[in-house]
Amino acid sequence: MATQIRTLLIDDLDGGEADVTVSFAIDGTAYEIDLNHKNAQQLRDVLSKFVAGARPAQSAPRRSGRGRGRQGVMTRNRSADIRAWAKTHGISVSERGRVASTVVEQYEAAH
Repeated sequence: MATQIRTLLIDDLDGGEADVTVSFAIDGTAYEIDLNHKNAQQLRDVLSKFVAGARPAQSAPRRSGRGRGRQGVMTRNRSADIRAWAKTHGISVSERGRVASTVVEQYEAAH
């Protein structure tokens, strides 16, 4: 026996059957609304004069997770290079773990 599952969109304005999901954003918040064709066209008609006078938004660079400060990405090779440089310049640095930001700054200033 076959089973068929259907998803029915409900118009968020009038409670009837919706045909489309319309996405829009305002004041930095993105929205989605399920509408039938008539209501979707009404929304587009209302927004059209504002869209006509608007300009496309520039997407800002995305930041993920915690910032890494000035240190940037610390690969094993970079870490090893900084440790070796620090030792040759008489700067105390541990063999393992995070390289102190002051040591990284001195290394970057020298290079």
